[in-house]
Amino acid sequence: MTSTLPHWSVTDVYESLSSREFGAALEALRADEIRLAAVERMLERIVMRAIDVNEHLITERSRGEGRIGRLTYRDTFLMLADIGVYEKDFAHRIAASAGLRNILVHDYNDADRQIVHASISSCLRDDHEYVERVADFVDAAEGGPT
Repeated sequence: MTSTLPHWSVTDVYESLSSREFGAALEALRADEIRLAAVERMLERIVMRAIDVNEHLITERSRGEGRIGRLTYRDTFLMLADIGVYEKDFAHRIAASAGLRNILVHDYNDADRQIVHASISSCLRDDHEYVERVADFVDAAEGGPT
């Protein structure tokens, strides 16, 4: 049995939700429970991958400085500013994705889906910038291109 669902990617979702037709795209997304669940899961995975990277960078930078206590997911984003990956203003902006992740995972109080989905575009935009900044940081640390 072959799927009749259309092919779409995170980039497709980002482009449609970043456009002027955001309201129409959101309504279409909300009307399709499977697509909605898939987008929410993809956002959750994007944020968790970033948190994994954060924890790795923090561990690598902290070697020999003693053990760092358990950090919240939000704190891992904030701490990357302290080690020079990006500026503090961006750290505070990207750290909000940890809260979005918690809402998606735990479905806090049946969160208002309009609020959650209003976060999609900024979450994807910030993640794109996050990847660029982490790549620049790693390249500089390894003596590569900046």
